[in-house]
Amino acid sequence: MQPDWYPAWRDEAFEQLTAKNARLAKDFGLGSWSRYNYDLTAGKLLFSDQSGVKVVSEIQIAGSISTKAGNWLWAWANSNLPGDLLGDAKLVRSFGEEKGVDELAQAYVDDTTGDLEALGWELTAAMVRVCNALGAYRSPRGEGGALYLVFKNIRWTN
Repeated sequence: MQPDWYPAWRDEAFEQLTAKNARLAKDFGLGSWSRYNYDLTAGKLLFSDQSGVKVVSEIQIAGSISTKAGNWLWAWANSNLPGDLLGDAKLVRSFGEEKGVDELAQAYVDDTTGDLEALGWELTAAMVRVCNALGAYRSPRGEGGALYLVFKNIRWTN
């Protein structure tokens, strides 16, 4: 279930995320670094080249997709993730509950369109919009899934 305004709101959120990510690519070279690592204990996403770490970001976890299960799992519903990186996802759940948007308030969202990656980006975009994050990053995972992270801040290391 969702209110009438929600599809347009989500499309706008995706457009905003696309613009934010383009800005991060321009300002910090995101998408061009030879290596990235995330540290869920420290809550950081690091971008590096052969000489070392160049860009550091503090992150929150939006959620993950599983091609095996064919769905999205919100980070707040995943007991394997560190609690201090779930605050923004919990805000999205509260927003969804308050506004009557099931896909923001329920733990799992099934892929009904056949484009699971697009679903992941759309729901991450909703989180970026609700929490006014700087952008988002998709990290591939084993077995055909991905973890979606949002940037709380970002900086050059030097």
